Amino acid sequence: IRGFRIELGEIEALLSQYPGVRETVVVVQEDSLGEKRLVAYVVPSAAELVPSNELVSQLRNNLKERLPEYMVPSAFVLLEALPLMPSGKVDRRSLPAPDWLQRNQEHNYVAPRTPVEEVVSGIWAQVLGVAQVGVDDNFFEVGGHSLSATQLISRLRNVFQIELPLRHIFEYPTVASLGKAIAELQQSRDNLQAPPILPVSRDTSLPLSFAQERLWFLDQLQPNNPDYNMLAAVRLVGSLNIVALEQSFNEIVRRHEVLRTNFALADGQPVQVIVPSLTLKIPVVDLQRLPETEREAEVLRLAEQETQLPFNLAQEPLLRVTLLKLGESEHVVLFAIHHIVCDGWSTGILTQELSTLYDAFVTGKSSPLPELPLQYADFAYWQRQWLQGDVLETQLSYWKQQLAGAPTTLELKKIVGNSTPSTQQEEGTEPSFALSANLSEQLKTLSRQEGTTLFMTLLAAFQTLLYRYTNQDDIVVGTDVANRNRAENEPLIGFFVNLLVLRTNLSGNPSFRELLGQVREVTLGAYAHQDLPFAKLVEVVQPDRKSSHTPLFQVLFVLQNAPIPALELSDLTLTPLEVNTGKAKFDLVLFVEETEQGIAGHRKYNTEL
Repeated sequence: IRGFRIELGEIEALLSQYPGVRETVVVVQEDSLGEKRLVAYVVPSAAELVPSNELVSQLRNNLKERLPEYMVPSAFVLLEALPLMPSGKVDRRSLPAPDWLQRNQEHNYVAPRTPVEEVVSGIWAQVLGVAQVGVDDNFFEVGGHSLSATQLISRLRNVFQIELPLRHIFEYPTVASLGKAIAELQQSRDNLQAPPILPVSRDTSLPLSFAQERLWFLDQLQPNNPDYNMLAAVRLVGSLNIVALEQSFNEIVRRHEVLRTNFALADGQPVQVIVPSLTLKIPVVDLQRLPETEREAEVLRLAEQETQLPFNLAQEPLLRVTLLKLGESEHVVLFAIHHIVCDGWSTGILTQELSTLYDAFVTGKSSPLPELPLQYADFAYWQRQWLQGDVLETQLSYWKQQLAGAPTTLELKKIVGNSTPSTQQEEGTEPSFALSANLSEQLKTLSRQEGTTLFMTLLAAFQTLLYRYTNQDDIVVGTDVANRNRAENEPLIGFFVNLLVLRTNLSGNPSFRELLGQVREVTLGAYAHQDLPFAKLVEVVQPDRKSSHTPLFQVLFVLQNAPIPALELSDLTLTPLEVNTGKAKFDLVLFVEETEQGIAGHRKYNTEL
């Protein structure tokens, strides 16, 4: 195989010696790409109680210690018994073929968490001929070898435009480790290596993060503006322990300083003021006396009222929890929070912690959550210290070059012929749309083939549509980025999200494949320079500012893939409620997400357009 002589009997003998293995046979089979691969068929002993995925992992590791890499089987198949011919010999033709299109099941699948990991995973899947690769999967264990490693390196070099030595595949054999190595190479190329985030003394003046400063400044221009309120409304059916619910929210507030933070002026500069302790009281609004139809209307009215109730950033808690009582076993929880202390990723953290804490407190147990080594204020201080001097200039230089001569507006008014309104208006929401499971799978396959992420492929299609509608070939679209590209930030609630500007030129009648390549290059470049706050970029680029549209871009494209687990509380059935959130911040926003049924999405837009 691949020029190496393989002694199948030697592999079988070593497998047979392993405790828990009753019978085994090793054969050569072709995978989905026509490559010859070693496959080990194993019958565990009746007394073997180790889960199948653990046994396979143990067998593979045992062989790796005793055999060269090329003699370790690419796949292990566990059977209840080996198929036999009448003569008693193993019927090799009746051995079931491994499912080469499924990833190895030794580990729990962990999906890519960053754009770099997603691209690396897609290229691996294409090179190895498998359906998906998790971040913890090992290249050589999934079926890779030295020749396919060369293929992989070549494609990675083309996609990321960096010089990547072949030894990196052997030194960093998982998607997670290789993705991290590529990100560090990109940063070192641009001299963007960042120091670690460390705790900072609370006796010093604590600055706002750049993202917080932008929202604080907007609040100074328009005090009591509710545009950046975030609201979640959830219907709870079952036995609700209100004391445990209140205790859970207060423990989250205790754990995360940012939820006890206000914003004040000190020596002419905004600073974070962290309150040592804060106890939330959950008011209960009793709606039981209302007829059912009026009751449901009142729930929506109160929810929409909550979105319009402003927060005072300087003087009051920046989150509110209200409980609407619809019956003895039916409630609606309204959770409102200001964006300056929360973002979409934070919602997932809050959901996970609320589920864990409620389940503990409702049974009288203490919190099982570990203390946080860092807080959001530590990140804000670190960001201010790092993002200056040469680092800031390197980031700014990239964005200035990227946006030089970019159009100030996307003429969406040409779609329907309306004139641009003088100010931003109320938003409209169209019904959700969905792509079929088959089409969704084809899009993902195309993305793997082209070395792009699903986000890049959908963005290229969306920009093509905008080109068709506006007749402009220089298309500028914004997107949200979680900006959680450091492990220290992942467990923290706070406002990390940043806006990136993605510019694509469709002049010269490019093919869609050519357009995809351009979108991939632009997107990867933007991700590599995502640390520059959007507000700082606007300040430096100084685009034409008008109250009728947002600077740099007016259309936002968002792939909603932040890890947000389902909220699950003991003895309760939960159903989220849709609530109208008010004004449109952009002319048009396209939200898409992956679901079990396929790709789905919805649009929000300025009704004046």
